[in-house]
Amino acid sequence: MKFALAQINPTVGDLEGNVEKIRRAIVNAEQARADCVLFPEMAVSGYPCRDLLDKPEFIKANSSMVQEVIEQTRGPAVLLGHFDESSRGAGKRLVNCATLFENGKVLARHEKILLPAYDVFDELRYFQPGDAPAVVTLNGLRIGITICEDIWNVPGFYDRDCYARHPVKELTTAGIDCLVNLSASPYRKGRGKRRLELGRSIVKETGTPFLLVNQVGGNDDLLFDGHSFALDSDGTVLAQSPGFKEDLLLVDTAQPSGEIAHWADDSNEEIFKALTLGVRDYLHKCGYKGAVIGLSGGIDSSVVAVLAAHALGAENVFGISMPSGYTADASKQDASTLAHNLRIKFETIPILPLFDQYKETLRPLFGNEPEDVTEENIQARIRGNLLMAVSNKRGSMVLSTGNKSEMSVGYCTLYGDMAGGLSVLADVLKTRVYQLARWINRDTEVIPQRVLDRPPTAELRPDQTDQDSLPPYDVLDAILEGYVEQDLSQDEIVSLGFDTELVHAITAKVDNNEYKRNQSAPGLKISGKAFGSGRRIPIAQRFRKNSI
Repeated sequence: MKFALAQINPTVGDLEGNVEKIRRAIVNAEQARADCVLFPEMAVSGYPCRDLLDKPEFIKANSSMVQEVIEQTRGPAVLLGHFDESSRGAGKRLVNCATLFENGKVLARHEKILLPAYDVFDELRYFQPGDAPAVVTLNGLRIGITICEDIWNVPGFYDRDCYARHPVKELTTAGIDCLVNLSASPYRKGRGKRRLELGRSIVKETGTPFLLVNQVGGNDDLLFDGHSFALDSDGTVLAQSPGFKEDLLLVDTAQPSGEIAHWADDSNEEIFKALTLGVRDYLHKCGYKGAVIGLSGGIDSSVVAVLAAHALGAENVFGISMPSGYTADASKQDASTLAHNLRIKFETIPILPLFDQYKETLRPLFGNEPEDVTEENIQARIRGNLLMAVSNKRGSMVLSTGNKSEMSVGYCTLYGDMAGGLSVLADVLKTRVYQLARWINRDTEVIPQRVLDRPPTAELRPDQTDQDSLPPYDVLDAILEGYVEQDLSQDEIVSLGFDTELVHAITAKVDNNEYKRNQSAPGLKISGKAFGSGRRIPIAQRFRKNSI
């Protein structure tokens, strides 16, 4: 049987636009003589819809569009992921489901059984779980239908079962010739290969071919990498889509044959593609064409500028250097060189006159008190104000440039360098930023080498470096990875060989800066635990075990 896996990039809430993508994919699949087209989870509405699902008018419009697609579609059979109203008299109003139809006739419907409620997921908030998995016979083939999380509970894949039910096992018991999965599975580093490992575990369990189609694109903080694939009954890859772009993947389970695209082997290449997609989709789906970036001559703003130029086109990126009296000539030169290399628009706005005016205005309040972090923050906030002014005037979005290491310990200024509509590197540790910069420069020097070689500095006071206030980034990032991403205790981190006092000091900074992160721009998620919707720590709380 010939399947077409339609790896599409829907926009949440754009029902008409998403349906147009669906219709085009069906036409292309028919031209390729496919017997059945598979679409991702909630392809009509986009995923995740969050509290749009509480709006009656949205529910009604979605149902109307789904019905229209079913009634008007001719050609190959279609398995479409969408949400719908539950037919039960009790429980949640909606179900996350998939409908199989052909030439206006509904052949089968599956309601998602396993509803995730961890990390960024909150499906139990909206949906009623399905009762039983669906099996349908199409062209003589018994096909088992699952939706995303339904497959993430294969016995033996984890140390501990995530759910009491095992939809894949239930389908195997019912008897199937093929298993398909419609996913909207968010990206994290290495996730595509992890899904492939899961697929092979499923094939081992079922003894049948397995096909997974995944959503691609950025929706707010979440990135969806695609990486759809099909496996033969022995776990051999029959077909696989590229990551981070739309694709119509054709696979014939009878031959067996299909198209196999290259997947990134280098994690830096993968992350670069993910962040580029995230920047492009966030701005475009929010109605923006251009970006404004404060170019400090440092590593973070340099990497963000490269990502923006790749995502939006150099002509749509505006870099602004805002030197103060503490800004080194090297920083000014490197910012200008980077802009020239990328061919983006570039201007310099010195902030020293404004900084002096601020200090003069505040002198009656501050008197002769020595300068401290207050004056450092004033500089950052002046820059934030200037960037936002340019953003307003040009209709472009400011991209903030702080990385995860800085955000973790509060080494950032509210309403200053945190100003912006999107925090591009909010889930990228500083050591990874350097790795990305070296990957960017792998063939030719895009980011001036001096940016990678100089000690990182905020340049907010004389001769300042980041290591005046922080440990070396390789040490800091290892501690943060344990505490933030792996939820290790302080004692567990110390047992890995880190100094006790340092661990307590760093984890205290993480705990004490929750209020800052709560006010930051949305960040693009690339790790297993990012600041944002997947990490919900109270701000006003006093659990500080061993903190000093």
